[in-house]
Amino acid sequence: MANRSEKMTMMWPLGGAVVEVIYSSSGSYMCQHSNSASLERCQLSFWESVSVMTPAVSVGNVGQLAVDLIISTLDISKVGYFYTDCLVPMTGNNPYATTEENATELCINAEVYALPSKELVVLQLRSPFIKNKYRPFCQTILAWVKSCGFARIVLLSSSHAYQRNDQQLHGTSLRYLLSSVVEKTIESTLKKLNGKELEQVAAFPGVNDDEKVFHIPGGGITKLLFTESCSKGIPMVVLLKFCSEGDNIPDALTLADYLNEWLHLTATQNESSSIKSSRWKIPSSWKLLFGSGLPPALF
Repeated sequence: MANRSEKMTMMWPLGGAVVEVIYSSSGSYMCQHSNSASLERCQLSFWESVSVMTPAVSVGNVGQLAVDLIISTLDISKVGYFYTDCLVPMTGNNPYATTEENATELCINAEVYALPSKELVVLQLRSPFIKNKYRPFCQTILAWVKSCGFARIVLLSSSHAYQRNDQQLHGTSLRYLLSSVVEKTIESTLKKLNGKELEQVAAFPGVNDDEKVFHIPGGGITKLLFTESCSKGIPMVVLLKFCSEGDNIPDALTLADYLNEWLHLTATQNESSSIKSSRWKIPSSWKLLFGSGLPPALF
């Protein structure tokens, strides 16, 4: 069977109309717009202030759950999809259904949402990666981000709490990573928030403690995507939380709050953590987060 290349299809409001942008992994564009004079803006300058947010498929699915909260709360419109052979195929009902009518809408494993008022594009991933497909997926995502000229890519992730080193056991469980080309203003802002820069650890403990590397166990594509973005000069911000498998809703709420402290996506109501988290709208699909209820016939 012939291999199909990854492609992104998006519908984006521009100049009172809607632009359809189709990006392929080869780096080519196809833009359709009722006003042909707008096509040049679509291809570069239009995206230069837009951030792309996506989760890593990581421990506890914390990044994916946090993205769910953001899409549901801000009522972000679905504008397209990401076709790729790197993810396990899946389909399901609308995860953000609010009525019986829109509950029957279908979703797939990778979809694109956009909120022009916040200059935000969200790529939600809903299935795990196929073996040996991490690198092709990262390369495609970064090529898309670089070719479109997006301001930055923001990755929401998580890492195994039980594999923290001694210094990571103290203080907050939130961490951030910044690629070398990220603006200094972002770095100074994140340092003031409820998180710390991810610590590096010895590459060969007990043998050579001088060589330091980032260790993100359970982080999925996080380390690879960050390393590749640094080598390609692409602005990238990683926000992650140490956690354990189980009920990860509290972890997702905490990570979403951390992101909101930086980007101010929703209004800050109170410094109390319990009240802060109440600003988020729980998606209807979370009713089945742990499966359906027990059949009455069991009793």
